[in-house]
Amino acid sequence: MGRQVPIVDYLVLDDGPPHLVAGRCRGCGALYFDRRNGCARCFGTDFERVPLATEGTVRSFTIVHRAAPGVPVPYASAIVGLDGGGLVKANVVHTPADPEHVGLGMRVRLTTFPAGHDREGTEAVAFGFEPA
Repeated sequence: MGRQVPIVDYLVLDDGPPHLVAGRCRGCGALYFDRRNGCARCFGTDFERVPLATEGTVRSFTIVHRAAPGVPVPYASAIVGLDGGGLVKANVVHTPADPEHVGLGMRVRLTTFPAGHDREGTEAVAFGFEPA
């Protein structure tokens, strides 16, 4: 297999099983996926990168029926509350995209999948959540 790169910088592929990381404010514990100079909650400026849980619960979702050309529909887009803290938006995959199979309170776990390859064979890896 060629080289793999995560599609977002907060997806970690090379430190054990795939997982997400966030910047945690040392002052109040707020979590951020993007780089921050200051905390929006307490205005602190000291952050540490921490691994997040790979399991969580669907807090909100929608079934998408219209998308950009070439994007298969329908798909389930969700906000997942991770065990131990943190919220992340991701698609629910490996299950039919309908309210009979995706719902509020549904337990899910992180999964990864190829998003594409470049000419040199480098694989871009995306993430989603599947039923736990």
